[in-house]
Amino acid sequence: MPDINTPETAPQGALIAIRLPVWWTFGGLIAGLLAGLAIADSSQADTVLAIAQPTGSLWLRALQMTIIPLVAALLILGITQMAQAARAGKAARLMLGLVFAVLVLSGTVTVLAMPALLTIFPIPEAASGMLAANTGEAQQVPAIGDFITSLIAPNVVAAAAETAMLPLTIFFAMFALAMGQLPEEQRQTLLRFFRALANTMLTIIGWVLWAAPVGVFALAIGVAARSGGGAFATLAHYILSVSAMGACVLVGAYLLAFAVGRIGPLRFARAMIPAQAVAISTQSSLASLPAMLASAGTLGIRERTADFVLPLAVAIFRATSPAMNLAVVIYVAALAGVELTPMLMIAGVAVAFIISIGSVSLPGSISFVVSIGPIAIAMGVPVEPLALLVAVEMLPDIMRTLANVTMNVAVTAAVDRSTQD
Repeated sequence: MPDINTPETAPQGALIAIRLPVWWTFGGLIAGLLAGLAIADSSQADTVLAIAQPTGSLWLRALQMTIIPLVAALLILGITQMAQAARAGKAARLMLGLVFAVLVLSGTVTVLAMPALLTIFPIPEAASGMLAANTGEAQQVPAIGDFITSLIAPNVVAAAAETAMLPLTIFFAMFALAMGQLPEEQRQTLLRFFRALANTMLTIIGWVLWAAPVGVFALAIGVAARSGGGAFATLAHYILSVSAMGACVLVGAYLLAFAVGRIGPLRFARAMIPAQAVAISTQSSLASLPAMLASAGTLGIRERTADFVLPLAVAIFRATSPAMNLAVVIYVAALAGVELTPMLMIAGVAVAFIISIGSVSLPGSISFVVSIGPIAIAMGVPVEPLALLVAVEMLPDIMRTLANVTMNVAVTAAVDRSTQD
């Protein structure tokens, strides 16, 4: 994770970084599951759940309230950063083209592969306890004409009130692109405003996530009381299923390095071992940057290409975001019995693609909430299970970082080869 910046110490123009109680949150999950198992079918269950469920719900609501303003600010900052990068020359434009292609492909592979994976390896039967008793109204499936019309919101404020995430993300993306056409002074004024808004929301969500051990503990008690020991099996099944989609991106990195970068898979694999070891141990693409630069040198990638592309990739590119974020939403949809039509899948891929631009510099727990929440809302999938799944995000995050680091070097190799030609 990046060095920790507080609102007082963050450099001007930088987003604050927040250190989160990841292990305490994981401990709260395990403790809550064990406590729920202990009180299941006992006379104390109703009394304990009468306190635990409102506590967990309160924490979940606090988590949800920052999503829209934080997504708006991060999207505008992220797209502005990409637009600035596109002006840096041919190599930057080529890199951004590869970034867009990888993000779209990673999301598309997941919407095709994840449902098939869950058919072959179905969710454990006891998993229904992962959901609260009331998950909301059934999703209304729009006709194709209604879906196309819904892409543009006639009233952005009303769309925000209704949490209509797809038209909101499209509006924020258009807003960011329009900012690039403003005079420099006006553009910088807006950037300072949205950076301040992002830092304010990050501070609030940081406070909420510091209470995650308590909130997750309260939610886990109810889950274990409803589903018993099946909760542990469900979480293990979830971790493996979502990580499998990250593994698809990892394999894609080797294919890209071979097909475009003209580097053999074995040579690429040997050169990537040091960077992958750092990625697994730190779970941070930024911390892996020196090792990625060393791997690029071992592969014979020109230094000027690596010195430009890799830092930019760390700043604006996270290859696994659409794949693994969509995998989480599809898993929760299967858990809740929500039917995902092709239109909803397309909406999910679109939101996942846009959202991935704005969350690349955030810690895993915050990125999990900010990135996956809007996708779930856009696809009509309940967000309640996300509050529990965030407690085990550190395990799939190993695959996220491993695949991201590998894809960053693969994209660098592809850019280097293409600019040579």
